[in-house]
Amino acid sequence: MFTGIIEELGTVKSISSGKLAVSASAVLEGTRLGDSMAVNGACLTVSVIDGSSFSVDVMPETLKRTNLGQLHPGSNVNLERALMVGGRVGGHLVQGHVDATGKVVSLVPEGGAVIAKFAAPPEVMRYVVEKGFIAVDGVSLTVVGYDKISFSVSLVGYTLKNTVLGSRKVGDQVNLEVDIMAKYVEKVREGRGGVTLDFLSEHGFTSTRPGT
Repeated sequence: MFTGIIEELGTVKSISSGKLAVSASAVLEGTRLGDSMAVNGACLTVSVIDGSSFSVDVMPETLKRTNLGQLHPGSNVNLERALMVGGRVGGHLVQGHVDATGKVVSLVPEGGAVIAKFAAPPEVMRYVVEKGFIAVDGVSLTVVGYDKISFSVSLVGYTLKNTVLGSRKVGDQVNLEVDIMAKYVEKVREGRGGVTLDFLSEHGFTSTRPGT
């Protein structure tokens, strides 16, 4: 589980034969073999740690369903270590399971920020609501507007400077993950899968206590 708060911009060293090597520094602190690492929002398992870099195994399915297949040596990537128990959740709960990819439609400056619009497939848009959460390339963002085929977010200066979203251009592909709570709410409404409000409360997603 992750929070969507990017810790560091890494640089791809190599990608071949199902293995992705990334140069990094901050995220290597405390990282061990077998730990989870979100790379552009995709949860991957650290298989090698080598001084100032780490490697993860990347399956063909992952390359096909995310933008990781477009990476090349020198590409920057968003990096986040898995959330530690008791740690702060500054963004929202992100699983690192990319639902689909989208494309940058427009980037419009607004004050010190940029309003970024992304086209997204129906399986993502069905869960998008205004002021709701969505992860774009692993970055926790708040939806400021949407229509049937796209949504918009506001990218503040810090995000533009410290994540790959600052270098995205119109037409670029991005990884998208919807808020897991939206999926649970859908199941509650449809009465499927045994998911109830009590289930959500028991597992820490919501509260059924009076006044909460």
